[in-house]
Amino acid sequence: MRSSHGTIAVGAILAWMLLAPAAYCQDWARAMFDKTTHNFGVVARGAKVEHRFVLENIYEEDVHVQSISSSCGCSKTEAAKRTLKTWEKTEIVVAMDTRGFLGRKDSTITVVFDLPFHAEVQLYVYAYIRGDVVVQPGAAEFGSVGQAAGATRTLRISYAGRSDWRIERVECANPHIEAGVVETGRAAGKVAYNLTVTLKKDAPPGYIRDHLVLVTNDRNARSARVPIAVEGLVTSALSVRPSPLLMGLAEVGRPVTRNLVVQGHSAFRILAVQSSDRHFQCQASDQAKTLHIIPVTFLAAGSEAALGRAETTIRIKSDLPGTVPVEVRASVQVVPPKSPRP
Repeated sequence: MRSSHGTIAVGAILAWMLLAPAAYCQDWARAMFDKTTHNFGVVARGAKVEHRFVLENIYEEDVHVQSISSSCGCSKTEAAKRTLKTWEKTEIVVAMDTRGFLGRKDSTITVVFDLPFHAEVQLYVYAYIRGDVVVQPGAAEFGSVGQAAGATRTLRISYAGRSDWRIERVECANPHIEAGVVETGRAAGKVAYNLTVTLKKDAPPGYIRDHLVLVTNDRNARSARVPIAVEGLVTSALSVRPSPLLMGLAEVGRPVTRNLVVQGHSAFRILAVQSSDRHFQCQASDQAKTLHIIPVTFLAAGSEAALGRAETTIRIKSDLPGTVPVEVRASVQVVPPKSPRP
């Protein structure tokens, strides 16, 4: 049965296992995955190729991954976290070895659970590693890049085969990434290109796990598209902590104040602090400095004050060039006022 929070109790799983045919007793574990198959398609030799299967514990009890194994030496697996409490997530990362293997490579990844019950889930990955196209390095990896800084990486694409082979264009759905190719050599059936990938200065803070596609003139439509991974982390010019801001209990009629700390790479002014709930009031200095303390005060006054959880989004705008406002969630539990002692 589902609890009031939408989780499934262990008793419901046990009843399911007792009443359901054996073939269906693994379904409780399979239900935690976002999907169980992934097709990489046709990839270049040397390319960085990996997929992340998302695993989320939707149950009230802890879930533990006992082991992860692959049916093929062409793929390696790992999990960042093996014990998950309710609503916690992890990723089962499957990486293909595109240097040591060629041709079609299919892998079955077996994930074994030992809590709250024993179960096995099979994940399936498919790939075709072509040997005539080689990419060095294997991905456009930007590492950590400050917001509004931008960055550029250059990869070498080599081909051996047809003398008329060419890359016709580069496609990328991410508006914050630009890419282009320049042919650098062509002789005796060998072709070389430089692939330049640029992370634009307007890229927002956060992780980048994306890809671009080299569209070639291969006669086979399936082989004509060669994906290249793009990875990086855009770090905000501003950091705010704690995030989220938990303000604890607030009695009706009594203010509660907690501080936010906003820090930048260089001195900056805070232009505005806005809250989506008028009961949360924020004060900020207009001085230029690298670290700001912003007091956040919550006050529920009067007989119409709503009891229970109150939440808001606090939006902080600075004068740092090229940056976007940072946001932080704040919450408080509103309780009745204490009765005066007789």
